[in-house]
Amino acid sequence: MKESILSGRPALAQEVEKVAEVAGYLWQNGWAERNGGNITVNVTPLADDEMAKLPALDGLHPIGMALPALCGCYFYCKGTGRRMRDLARRPMENGSIIRITDDGTAYEIIADEPVLSTSELPSHLAVHARLVESGSPCKATVHTHPIELVAMSHHRPFLEHDVLTKLLWSMIPETKVFCPLGLGVVPYELPGSEALADATLRELQSYDVVLWEKHGVFAKGLDVMDAFDQIDVLSKSAKIYINARAMGFEPEGMSDDQMKEMSEVFRLPR
Repeated sequence: MKESILSGRPALAQEVEKVAEVAGYLWQNGWAERNGGNITVNVTPLADDEMAKLPALDGLHPIGMALPALCGCYFYCKGTGRRMRDLARRPMENGSIIRITDDGTAYEIIADEPVLSTSELPSHLAVHARLVESGSPCKATVHTHPIELVAMSHHRPFLEHDVLTKLLWSMIPETKVFCPLGLGVVPYELPGSEALADATLRELQSYDVVLWEKHGVFAKGLDVMDAFDQIDVLSKSAKIYINARAMGFEPEGMSDDQMKEMSEVFRLPR
């Protein structure tokens, strides 16, 4: 039996275990129907010289764009058409580790199985390229479909600039503490399109989590758990708001003065 690339690489194995854990959370929360959602993690800092010598399992796969910032980088990626619930149990059968070519235009799968990466990989890699270029410490991107946040995106007034950010911040103090940049919003674009990728890149200059109208969210984080945590906190605030409305009243929310005090005490961005 072929030895896994994770054998003898505990740090890499730990990152893949985090991905599997988060995939389980996405499924359990009802945010990952069928094969919905994607996870991509930059594992380049965990690569070694032996990984550089590993042959491609099935040839080159064009990215569709040139990303010179990612030349020679390594990523763990969810496989196309694969379910999060399956990835949670068998991450190396439902995802793969890829290596970006030296010209940044294609990738090759090096482990463990020739599982093709998600069709949205170019969008994820474009974000990772921007993160590398800007010197960001963020290494993970997560796309998923949180029910309450997607529901709120169907209400036009919520899509105005920072309306949802202020509303969700006001529902519970922890939201502003753990998501200090708030929630960006991208008006509806065709899933997987270049227009959606470009709009997401623009929003990620100011936010760590972006809501795609009528679709889902896209988040960046220090690791996959950090990205998930931000989505989870925002989703909790959305649930509080929706539950209050279901009980027949408009929730009062924290006042501007209370949120200003939070920013001062915790030294948060304003």
